[in-house]
Amino acid sequence: MKSLWARKPIADLIPETADGKGMRRTLGTRDLIALSIGAVIGAGIFSTLGTAAAGEISPTGEVIRAGAGPALVISFVLLGAACTLAALCYSELAAMIPQAGSAYAYSYASFGELIAWIIGFDLILEYAVGNVAVAISWSGYFDSLISPFVKIPGWLTHGYFQVKASSNADIHALLESAPRIAGIPFILNVPAFLIVMAITWLLVIGVKESTRVNNVMVLIKLAVLALFVIVGAQHIDTANYHPFAPNGFTGIHHGAAIVFFAYIGFDAISTAAEEVKDPQRTMPRGLLWGLGICTLIYVIVGAVATGLVPYQQLASSDPLAHAFEVAGLTRFSWIISAGAVVSMSAVLLVFQYGQPRIFYSMARDGLLPEFAAKLHPRYRTPYVTTIITGVLVAVAALVADDVATYDLTNIGTLFAFVLVCLGILVLRVVEPDRPRPFKVPFVWVVAPLGAAACVFVMWGLPPVAWRRFGWWLVIGVAVYMMYGWRYSRLRRGLPPHAFED
Repeated sequence: MKSLWARKPIADLIPETADGKGMRRTLGTRDLIALSIGAVIGAGIFSTLGTAAAGEISPTGEVIRAGAGPALVISFVLLGAACTLAALCYSELAAMIPQAGSAYAYSYASFGELIAWIIGFDLILEYAVGNVAVAISWSGYFDSLISPFVKIPGWLTHGYFQVKASSNADIHALLESAPRIAGIPFILNVPAFLIVMAITWLLVIGVKESTRVNNVMVLIKLAVLALFVIVGAQHIDTANYHPFAPNGFTGIHHGAAIVFFAYIGFDAISTAAEEVKDPQRTMPRGLLWGLGICTLIYVIVGAVATGLVPYQQLASSDPLAHAFEVAGLTRFSWIISAGAVVSMSAVLLVFQYGQPRIFYSMARDGLLPEFAAKLHPRYRTPYVTTIITGVLVAVAALVADDVATYDLTNIGTLFAFVLVCLGILVLRVVEPDRPRPFKVPFVWVVAPLGAAACVFVMWGLPPVAWRRFGWWLVIGVAVYMMYGWRYSRLRRGLPPHAFED
């Protein structure tokens, strides 16, 4: 039992890159900021903003969660503050432990192997499961964008479980109209599958090539959001800001819990630590600057959206484009849809970038099979885990329902943030003399506040999300006991697995 809580020495967590081994260090501060914007500004701002403002209503008219209304900007500010506290903790740990494992590696040094495994398994919710939802949302925007020119049958743009769970009569009718094979409806989300596989191929051929594509997509999405703000600001009706907080702080709290998906991904750049030049300085700058820029953009876009139309009318899967249509600015709405397609492509790229590196780090420690620690002989990328993750996400996106994955992704990510905030305090106690290139100011105030803020946001999620998260952790512990505990290199007194080609 003692081995379950064995902490991994930080020296073993710092990767060796001599003699051409390991991943290439090619990324700078601007690359990390662009990756952060690429990950954060995506499905959340283009999809969940409307639900956060208007609230969540059941098909029978019952209020499931109250909306924030125009006070959505307060929800964004509160989330930005909570994520900034977590980002400060991430910055200290990323500078001290520049490893691809992110929160998994930090927990290994702070709490020991069992908690590290739980966090590694938990991060699947943020990256892989979250990417399933983003891919499905991307498919919807892509279909609406090309529908004036090319009409794709509905049974090729929706997943089976998405159709089955839908309360929309037209979508549900696809069950009857779809072709059948052996009596089973042939309903597959083909665009979602194809975009994930294209992103997977891009990530296999190299991180620098991937960041170049991401940088272009970031410029496009910022231009589209700038268009929304400039045009929308000229048509704001201040009457739409009253009442400002129709459901009081409860609505602000629920709105924050819903729209937290918009902030997921800023921590993904911590998985790039082994591919960053001068990570001790670059990682904190990339994390904090990226998060600050994204929060400012969110507040401005939220203020314009809720001033452009009554907040109730933002209840749409594409709230920004829908807001332009309601306001009579239809000639611009297609540009917003195009921006959403590009934006979500960037999110898919960054999330799909992060998950294989978590698996890669776990495999080096023996907690996953050794083949997962292999690097491509030419591109120096963890190609095995990239391909496996890509295939699993793509196949899941073919059939899954995106609505069920949002809350599960939110709660899994918040849980990782809580442990990172607490882990920094543990390391301050057990290794006080360890060199810290970046130190969290007032750490005994900042870290507990960060953990408490994340728990508070988690509390706004529905009970079903907590139940599913509990079962996910139970499954994770079972997998660890069957494989990870037996093959752990730390428990067997072995160094981390050597890089392989």
